Amino acid sequence: MSNPIGDPGHGHSPAAWTAVIIMLLAITLGTLFFWFDLPVLVWASVGLLLVGAIVGWAMTKAGYGANGDKYQSKAH
Repeated sequence: MSNPIGDPGHGHSPAAWTAVIIMLLAITLGTLFFWFDLPVLVWASVGLLLVGAIVGWAMTKAGYGANGDKYQSKAH
């Protein structure tokens, strides 16, 4: 497949990977805490989910996003 000039990168940036890993951890922990009926920790995992979104946004603004100046795309 060709890679058009306007292609945003589809999440292959350090910002996207970091945000997704943090969010997956939050979902996993939230599910585990829900299973063990620990509502305070379920809400803490919701907070961690929001932290993942903020970290991804901050890394994108710092240049580690798909079109950032610190990110170099790799050939497939």
